[in-house]
Amino acid sequence: MANQGVNTGRRRFLTASTAVVGGVGAVFAAVPFIQSWKPSARAQVAGAPVTVDISRLLPGQRLTATWRGQPVWLIRRTEEQLAALPTQTANLRDPNSENPEQQPAYAQNATRSLRPELLVLVGICTHLGCVPLFRPELVPQPFDNEWKGGFFCPCHSSRFDLAGRVFEGVPAPTNLKVPPYHFLDDNRVVLGVDPDGVA
Repeated sequence: MANQGVNTGRRRFLTASTAVVGGVGAVFAAVPFIQSWKPSARAQVAGAPVTVDISRLLPGQRLTATWRGQPVWLIRRTEEQLAALPTQTANLRDPNSENPEQQPAYAQNATRSLRPELLVLVGICTHLGCVPLFRPELVPQPFDNEWKGGFFCPCHSSRFDLAGRVFEGVPAPTNLKVPPYHFLDDNRVVLGVDPDGVA
């Protein structure tokens, strides 16, 4: 008899409305918390790893990503470009990449890369920090009659081959830098982390 004046339909509606409003409030409270897990822009510039999709990168093409505020080039070299690399050795200042500060140990090889076809370089000239031009064509250029592809710095005429190795007799003192990187799979490269997981 005590429940005769109670409207059970209204009670159910109020209970359901309270649950929905509480759920929406919980979601709104959780979003900033979950967002705080993502690295900040400052952390990304400081060196947080960057994943780059290379699935559409065709032979002979370059893709530019940003890591630590610097341009990083990912270049899929052609068979012809790879075959031209050994022919440049006599013209290079450091053909064997002996300066350990210019690349990780796993990139101290003839192609300066984990996989011969994919080159990963910081796109900044080692002379005064200009951005070299990408000249992948294996044809004579105004700055080199025997050009076999590579990079030309328009600021002070430094030249690098398609492994980022510096030519003799130019202002740039060292090869272009190879950043730490590894392959997540055949289509993704992670910049900023070595293959063994060291950042």
